[in-house]
Amino acid sequence: MINEIKALEAEIKEKLEQIKSGELLEKFRLEYMVKKGKIQAYFDALKDVPKEEKPVVGKELNLLRNFVEDVFSRRSEELSATADEAPDLDLTLPGRTNYRGTYHPVLQTVSKMVSIFEGLGFSVAEGPDIEDGYHNFDALNFPPDHPARDMQDTFFIKSEDNLLLRTHTSPVQIRVMQSQKPPIRCIMPGRVYRNESINARSLAEFHQIEGLYIDKNVTLAELKGTLIAFAKKMYGEDSKFRFRPSFFPFTEPSAELDISCYLCGGKGCRICKHTGWLEIAGCGMVHPNVLKAGGIDPEEFTGYAFGFGIERVTLLTTGIDDIRLLYENDLRVLEQL
Repeated sequence: MINEIKALEAEIKEKLEQIKSGELLEKFRLEYMVKKGKIQAYFDALKDVPKEEKPVVGKELNLLRNFVEDVFSRRSEELSATADEAPDLDLTLPGRTNYRGTYHPVLQTVSKMVSIFEGLGFSVAEGPDIEDGYHNFDALNFPPDHPARDMQDTFFIKSEDNLLLRTHTSPVQIRVMQSQKPPIRCIMPGRVYRNESINARSLAEFHQIEGLYIDKNVTLAELKGTLIAFAKKMYGEDSKFRFRPSFFPFTEPSAELDISCYLCGGKGCRICKHTGWLEIAGCGMVHPNVLKAGGIDPEEFTGYAFGFGIERVTLLTTGIDDIRLLYENDLRVLEQL
């Protein structure tokens, strides 16, 4: 039996050299050190050993057990120390990308436009999205039979209360004039709503930013200079612009500011309706009736007003050719902006 114990000892030493992990160490313990393990099996077999050999065999078994327990303890401590030094993450796994949130392209445009106008001396004013007919139409010199009052163009909330979703940010101009005395120089960014068909160039819900300047002796030349100064900062010093006569109920005289088409370079395409030009703003001198509605004497003060469609400006600055792409939540588009 002594030879069998020596063979078991050699087997155990070989196994211990192969143990490189806690899992293998636990497997070793279950094979050799538990009550039903191989070492205990030899202790159980002592009853069959001749009486004169028992002291020698018992001594060898005790030495083997003590040796195994000692080596097991030391090996366990070594593996624990190695585990503490090892990183908590699996370095073989592929890296995880951390995505940063960004402002929507339209909000980026709003922020840039506001920053430019603030640099030109304009402050920011805001007003409610739900308006009454007086501020949205009457005070802005819209005649009672104006097409914009029709249900096809306006989202009415309660027709009996004359409440509606504002069709432009111009009502904020009236509220500013009613609450402040000239000189007034402010811009009014915000969301507007129109009952229109949705296509590559227009939406039913979009954003505008309007500007208002009222003081003594304000001229049309100041309006043109302000808009050109803004447009060059927004689109670049080499951009081409033009003013065209137009009509708006709340300004007289009125004009529209165009920029050369960014897609076709002025040659003509579906976005610019083959004209080579894109409208970016409406503008004009504030109508005397609007000044009166705001509580300002048109004999003493004059002013100019202008308005930009922010989505259209975003198209110009990003090169997107379909306004609907801004709101379809397509990450392939938004991640580029």
